[in-house]
Amino acid sequence: MTFVLVNAVYLIVAVSFIFGLKAMSSPVTAKRGIFWAGIGMAVATVTTFFIPGLHNQWLMLIALIIGGAVAVWLGRTVKMTDMPQMVAVYNGMGGGAAALIAAMEFAGGQIDRPVTAIMAVLGALIGSVAFSGSIVAFLKLQGIMKKALTLPGQNLANLVLALVVVVLGVVVVLTQNPVAVIFFFLLALLLGVVLVSPIGGADMPVVISLLNAFTGLAVGFEGYVLGNPALIIAGIVVGASGTLLTQLMAKAMNRPIRNVIFTPITGEAQAGGQIEGTMKEMSPMDAAAAMRYAEKVIIIPGYGMAVAGAQHKVWEMTKLLNDAGVEVKFAIHPVAGRMPGHMNVLLAEAGVPYDMIFDLDEINDEFAQTDVALVIGANDVVNPVARTDKNSPIYGMPILNADQAHQAIVIKRGRGAGYSGIENALFFADNTSMLYGSAQQAVADVVADLKTLL
Repeated sequence: MTFVLVNAVYLIVAVSFIFGLKAMSSPVTAKRGIFWAGIGMAVATVTTFFIPGLHNQWLMLIALIIGGAVAVWLGRTVKMTDMPQMVAVYNGMGGGAAALIAAMEFAGGQIDRPVTAIMAVLGALIGSVAFSGSIVAFLKLQGIMKKALTLPGQNLANLVLALVVVVLGVVVVLTQNPVAVIFFFLLALLLGVVLVSPIGGADMPVVISLLNAFTGLAVGFEGYVLGNPALIIAGIVVGASGTLLTQLMAKAMNRPIRNVIFTPITGEAQAGGQIEGTMKEMSPMDAAAAMRYAEKVIIIPGYGMAVAGAQHKVWEMTKLLNDAGVEVKFAIHPVAGRMPGHMNVLLAEAGVPYDMIFDLDEINDEFAQTDVALVIGANDVVNPVARTDKNSPIYGMPILNADQAHQAIVIKRGRGAGYSGIENALFFADNTSMLYGSAQQAVADVVADLKTLL
């Protein structure tokens, strides 16, 4: 197969990537988009074997078989609640692969043009940061790294380390000295660890999106190094879409991306003002009665629902309420959960129709006319402090207006603050009642009581 034919196939593959990504922008067509993008990647992979002069095909085939087997196993066994961790790992693998391409090119002495060397170094730097940063993100999401690790003079350390890596990158471009190459990669990997370690769970959706963008850019740069149009186009598409998503996520938190990196919410932050009032506990029967005799209920899911795996029970409860004539909607904050779209994925898995799920901008004005706002495991995204306390780390962040409902019911495991460490004023409000316990068991109890009222 000639280069012309290979590149023609790559062009068709690129179009399939773009159409697939476009389809993924809507939950209704996302499955179709994933299918077409997957077909495109499979065709691109097979086509690569026919590039004239290609070597080590058997090693490539063995790697594909091993990697494919692991991917199929993970796809079938990883729980939906663990999806953020898997996304973080996949981000890291893409960035790491891009960095390895550059490493092999430098090791083989095959880079003979300054522009190619610059692209290789840029891809290696971004890919290495994406790889090690994604590993740290995985450890945090998995609960292995439970605390944010902050160095003394963290921002200065970030700046100095980044400058050293850039200087080494320039040295590598000019000399391709093997010792400089080794130190460049080691410090680039360390930079990813140092950047992501201080960042807490509250900022994790933005971090995962940003690392995804990094991976795409790294792949695009290394596609140029290899002269592979498919990698260039795929990298640009992923990098651009990841960057756009990161900007949207940061806007949803009202936090510039630089603040996420250099002024992270670590999990130890506290709101500045003292919150007045007390938490008022209620029973599952009281919660069931409040929703059974309501006209409209808005459910706000959060990470607590994901951890408990309560989405199926929530859908069962929703169907009972619908049968009783209660209008039920779901409100999703853009940064709910631990990755973009986390709550949407969980609700879709449970069978919740797409037309019952609304974004913040679509539903926020409805809370004032809502009888019950049911908050399940969410915290910062419903915290009124974001509107009132200028000393709070989340001040200015758009929130779901659960406090404006006639009654708010919060299902929560305990009385502590949320993942960001910020006390939630909603929990102390006069119109809020707390239903303590695991979301799975609490909703199951509400379902059982609800059946007695029908």
